[in-house]
Amino acid sequence: MKLKANRKDPSRRAGGASRPMARRPGARPRNRMARRPGVPLRRRIGGRLPTLGRILALLGAVAAAVALVALVTGPWVRVADVSWAGSRYTPHDELDRVLADQRGAAVLAVDTTAVRDRLEALPSVMEARVSADLTGALSASIVEPEPTFVWETARARLVGGADGILFAVLDREAALPDDLRGLATVVDDRFEGRLLAIGDRIPAALLRTASALSELDPAALGSEARSLAVAVDDDHGFRLRSDDPEWEVAFGVYGLDPRETAASADARLERQVTAVRTLFATRSEAEIGWVDVRNPGKVYFRAKG
Repeated sequence: MKLKANRKDPSRRAGGASRPMARRPGARPRNRMARRPGVPLRRRIGGRLPTLGRILALLGAVAAAVALVALVTGPWVRVADVSWAGSRYTPHDELDRVLADQRGAAVLAVDTTAVRDRLEALPSVMEARVSADLTGALSASIVEPEPTFVWETARARLVGGADGILFAVLDREAALPDDLRGLATVVDDRFEGRLLAIGDRIPAALLRTASALSELDPAALGSEARSLAVAVDDDHGFRLRSDDPEWEVAFGVYGLDPRETAASADARLERQVTAVRTLFATRSEAEIGWVDVRNPGKVYFRAKG
């Protein structure tokens, strides 16, 4: 009788100990989670490609850029006409000189801010607005300073504003316009006055005294004159002149002494006016041809004849 050979479990070692079974090549571990399936290649490529809407938007942006460049650099919309409004004292040739530089330029390339700055640099332009449209027209609207005085020299009759800047020139032979006749008017006989031109400024102290004398009522001097004229020269400073009765008063120089304040200048002028009034109260103004009140404490006068 043959005995069957005992088959020993190969997984067991001597003494009953077990050892792990060897894993077959290519077998997946049983105790690990299965990996997610990846995104298909077709979907991955499709997500990176632009959609039809994006392509159309991109083409539209490119077309708009090309059209803009064509408008700016092309020959279709260019400045062909220039115009302005609001000018009374500003010479038309100066306005045309500023605006005409833009003729032939592409409308969309015109720097209206730069043109405005050039216009406002003119003494007679206080404010300007400039616009260009697709019809090829460039237009400007200007605001000029308000005239406050007229300054007449041996060479010109000039108009100035409140800041003392001379911004316009008038015909010396023509009568003053009605709206300028009531302004302070000074005849400047000084040598320096011959050099004055548009853009120059009359010093504030000088202009202040000129305005005060121009506004002086003849009655404040004790005079029966209907009107007074103001002049200034290098020898006697400011002068007041009356044509009927005929006389002249020298008030002296104002605005040259830096130590003299506006208040002290006003006080000096008031003393001089009082001195003239006192003289005319004691002597008939019809008998007096010249009065010197540069020093109100010592008044000199010269009788007529």
